[in-house]
Amino acid sequence: MNAADRQAAGLPSASPDTALRAETDAPSGTVDLAAEYREAGVGEVLDELDRELVGLVPVKRRVREIAALLLVDRARRKIGLATEAPSLHMSFTGNPGTGKTTVALRIAQILQRLGYVRRGHVVAVTRDDLVGQYIGHTAPKTKEVLKRAMGGVLFIDEAYYLYRPENEKDYGQEAIEILLQVMENQRDDLVVVLAGYGDRMERFFESNPGLKSRIAHHIDFPDYSDGELGDIAGKMLAQWNYRFDDAARRAFDEYIVLRRRQPHFANARSVRNALDRMRLRQALRLFEAGATVDAAALTTLTDADVRSSRHFRPAERIAECTAERTQF
Repeated sequence: MNAADRQAAGLPSASPDTALRAETDAPSGTVDLAAEYREAGVGEVLDELDRELVGLVPVKRRVREIAALLLVDRARRKIGLATEAPSLHMSFTGNPGTGKTTVALRIAQILQRLGYVRRGHVVAVTRDDLVGQYIGHTAPKTKEVLKRAMGGVLFIDEAYYLYRPENEKDYGQEAIEILLQVMENQRDDLVVVLAGYGDRMERFFESNPGLKSRIAHHIDFPDYSDGELGDIAGKMLAQWNYRFDDAARRAFDEYIVLRRRQPHFANARSVRNALDRMRLRQALRLFEAGATVDAAALTTLTDADVRSSRHFRPAERIAECTAERTQF
């Protein structure tokens, strides 16, 4: 408000000292966000995430939003705008093999490059790493894990197993209480990611409202489509210097459809396991042939390597094989 406006409003005129102080305290300057983005190297991390993971468009967009928020927050601080450090604790929900651990690693790198954590590493744990088996055992176990994770990201997989209300002597609640304290008091040096199946995580949060209130970002990881799983297989094989021939790729597409119908399907994790078995079959095929082989033979998986999977057998035989493995 200038002097004329103050006078019209019946307010006393501001003194020269007051006006100067207000002008000095006001935020000033500009920040080149594009330059900040380049210098921090955030783009490299996001590009690597795109290369590593097939699909997952909503997840990648959310990671970009978080990166943008942190970049803008840093810019605000640079020009003196009042800002409160954003809450960064997260929940990752989805089925196994959908890239949750990989995304946690890339988020840790983004946080470190933008100055929100010191080290940018990820410590991945489960209930067994945090909860003890007798009185006085849980606190030191949990605190030791937290000590290792400080300056980075603590990734707790299947976090709902921390809470077992049906067992009165369970010590998981003690670990949760320690986590709550650290998530609140040391959030400037540690980001906690709780991961697991969506429905179980929701029940877990309902039972532990203190945890839910500290989670700022809930990210759901969808299952991969059949086509995306085929592309993932191709990327994995390329990393190992293998490839499908045309017939094998068609057979693998059929394999994915059949495998999805079976229990314990784990997306990219199941694809990796299947490829490992196909490589075993290829190796045995080449060994038993006993012929001289060239690079093409050593790197190519064929239709036979894929179709030897038990998932191509009749359902009755699959049931028999499952029963046999259970008995022995």
